[in-house]
Amino acid sequence: MSKKESFIKGTLILAAAALVARVLGLVQRVPLEHLLGDIGDASFSIANSVYLMLLTVATAGIPSTLSKMVSERYALNKPQEARRVYQAALIFAAGAGIVITAVLYFGAPFYAQHIAKTPEAALSIQALAPALLLFPAIAMMRGYFQGRGNMTAGGVSQIVEQFARVGIAILLAYFLLQAGYSDAQVAAGASFGGVFGSIGAFAVMLYYTFKMRRADAEGRISAALSEQLPLLQIYKSIFTLSIPIVLSSLAVPAVNFIDTSIVKILLLDKLGEAAATETLGILGNRAQSIAGIPPILAIALSQSLLPVISAAFARQDRDHLRNQITSALRISILTGMPIVIALCAAAYSVNGLLFSSLNGSGIIAALTFGTIFQITMMTTNSIMIGIGKPNISMISVAAGLIVKLAASWLLATWFGSYGIYGIIAATALCFLTITYLNLRVLKKVVSFSILGGRWVGFILTVLAAGAAGYGANTLVLAAAGASPSRIVFFVACIISGLTVVICYLVLLVLLRVLRRDELGSYPRMMQKVLRPLMRLQPGSSGQRG
Repeated sequence: MSKKESFIKGTLILAAAALVARVLGLVQRVPLEHLLGDIGDASFSIANSVYLMLLTVATAGIPSTLSKMVSERYALNKPQEARRVYQAALIFAAGAGIVITAVLYFGAPFYAQHIAKTPEAALSIQALAPALLLFPAIAMMRGYFQGRGNMTAGGVSQIVEQFARVGIAILLAYFLLQAGYSDAQVAAGASFGGVFGSIGAFAVMLYYTFKMRRADAEGRISAALSEQLPLLQIYKSIFTLSIPIVLSSLAVPAVNFIDTSIVKILLLDKLGEAAATETLGILGNRAQSIAGIPPILAIALSQSLLPVISAAFARQDRDHLRNQITSALRISILTGMPIVIALCAAAYSVNGLLFSSLNGSGIIAALTFGTIFQITMMTTNSIMIGIGKPNISMISVAAGLIVKLAASWLLATWFGSYGIYGIIAATALCFLTITYLNLRVLKKVVSFSILGGRWVGFILTVLAAGAAGYGANTLVLAAAGASPSRIVFFVACIISGLTVVICYLVLLVLLRVLRRDELGSYPRMMQKVLRPLMRLQPGSSGQRG
């Protein structure tokens, strides 16, 4: 299998796993939104944001570091060193899991009451805390397997984790509700599903570990002799790289953590206690769930990209490095944008189809629109780590988070009673700032062009496809009358989505954003879709931009 095919296969495996995980996550949020009240929604959202923030800190960027270090050592034919690095990472994971679980469990009451201003959330945070005992080790295992080029293990573990987490969460919430427990206690039961998810994921990773050990034992090959690395030397190498990586990886969980921490503080005086709590629940349980769909491919690209770029960088294969960077950025933008457009155009129908009320449709659309910058941010962060510049990526993320905090306070005040939109705008501005700073550095290291002079055509395509999708959604709802049913909302979502995708693809070809001579650089699935459309671009070979 060629390097390109291996990269694409790994990306598709992780994309499929991430898609299943996101869909299951959304499947969980929908029934929970119906089962929980405003306090339960807010409590569940707060617990998840705190948990994800601390999970990132607990693993300290080591999975990404591990993937990089393992792939480099196998590329240099030093498997013994790779295994030694892996063992050191697992030892750290065991200690980190114990410490961070204790911090989360015992610190929950203080955070919920004094920072998030939602005391009821403490129980949900504590219910989720035991999951952190296993997840650092799971993360290390996934990083090691990705460094070995095995994306399947991590993908399957994600799927099993989500099935276990979602199934148990819904069942516990339902039974607790039927038994007459309070809204906060039902939310805690739902949060406890994460513990079962960690157990399922750990079991899968153990299975693949034993499987890989058998394969290694049967297929031993000669390797370069090397001395056994001392643990202190390994940890020094790991943490030198992982500390910048953890700060780079914190961008999304930190933004969500900031939002759940400041939304009520900023909106309490403008909206009142009840409305501010409802808005926090909508942002966390509805908007963030929907907005998590477009970055799926970027997540897969980021995970697949790191070992490929690290190996190319270690071999000083600059041509391969340049091609991978260009392809990753171009594919992430071109494939992420139609999902963003479709969800924004049909946000009202998506909200009506999935949730118990139509409140917050504007919030869903606004947050989802900003995810295109999250996609570019995640992709560029991984590239920066892969080429050995995590320190600069860390600075970019730190600058973005400062922009997020400052802009949230300023824009929430400027937007007045619509302050939540100011907070959302600050999130998009944060991701855009990080992307811009990363791209400035990358262009000095590797010469590349994402779309060249085709940005005008791309922007026109986005605007036209968005208008067509919104118009289709509006026409379907207008034909259904004043009180659309869920079936109508479903039909509106389908028609609007198809309209967006068709208009988007056709206009990309007609406006020469996509060109015939570039088809070979895209995955085969994209080639099959685009090749018939290229008939709309007769006699046009174009130039790469």
